[in-house]
Amino acid sequence: MAIRVAVDAMGGDKAPSVVVDGVVQALQESQHPLEVILVGPEAILNEELSRHGGLENIDSLRILHAPEVIGMAESPASAVKKKQQSSIHVGLGTHKKGHADAFISAGNTGAVMAASTFILGRLPNVSRPTLLGFIPTTKGSHSISADMGSNVDCKPEHMVQFARMASVFIGKLLDKENPKVALMNIGEEPGKGNEQVKAAYELLNARSDLNFIGNIEGRDLLYGIADVIVFDGFVGNIVLKFGESCMTSVLGLLVKEEMERLHFSDEQKMIVKTLLGSISKRFNYEEYGGAPLLGVTGNVMIGHGSSSAKAIKHLVYTAARVVDLQMVSAIEEAMAA
Repeated sequence: MAIRVAVDAMGGDKAPSVVVDGVVQALQESQHPLEVILVGPEAILNEELSRHGGLENIDSLRILHAPEVIGMAESPASAVKKKQQSSIHVGLGTHKKGHADAFISAGNTGAVMAASTFILGRLPNVSRPTLLGFIPTTKGSHSISADMGSNVDCKPEHMVQFARMASVFIGKLLDKENPKVALMNIGEEPGKGNEQVKAAYELLNARSDLNFIGNIEGRDLLYGIADVIVFDGFVGNIVLKFGESCMTSVLGLLVKEEMERLHFSDEQKMIVKTLLGSISKRFNYEEYGGAPLLGVTGNVMIGHGSSSAKAIKHLVYTAARVVDLQMVSAIEEAMAA
């Protein structure tokens, strides 16, 4: 049976053209039964699809009309309240009704999170849904981080919930048995950190259902010491944005300057660029598309605002895999314990 993914066609800096391109690629290249519902203004989406031969030439794709759009710079609280016919609302609504198995958006992150919580509701025993992140490691794998910006102010008990949900997620998605959980801190010793982090340490250490290994420092982040790394959303979002800038801008610029300074030949430059491209691929968000929002009663994936067609394609695939793994049921069961 095909997995049905509702896609916010108007979400992202380059929507709707890039979103439509990514969806079409996903359908054309998918190795598994897949259906996509494009959500947005019908006339605009039909025009975009005409570049691909029109809707009738694309199997397993349909349009769900949503006349309003929430802009990237709009206030999430205000937009969610006023624009209830937006592509975000309508897409989440069709997921809520059971007409779609998942919803994805590269649009206004705050609006997607607020609308998801309001429309889908929170899972039992979840106080704060959390937005996860994928952190590449030197081992060639990924660590999961929580929270990456959905909760800039949170209590120690919320951080424990993030750890529990993230552990279930990485356990199923990446087949990690008894994943290691660490707390991001300014030192490894248990007594380090501010009051929030010290209290979180004690709560995490008391959980028998978590394989808590203690504190790690920022310098440990990329070495794969832990499978799940916990911090509040304020710190998490800074880490996320800093990491992106290092790999996508700073590293490439520095390498280019050094090759010019050392007078590399064209052949030498090509070798370095190939090597750098291979390394950068591990850090490229396009490879997994985006991040899951855990703790809501549904499957919601949030993409980067600057998502390319490739990122949208992989976001669709990741959402389908999360559905296939019955992630929501697994998290609900874990949080009930």
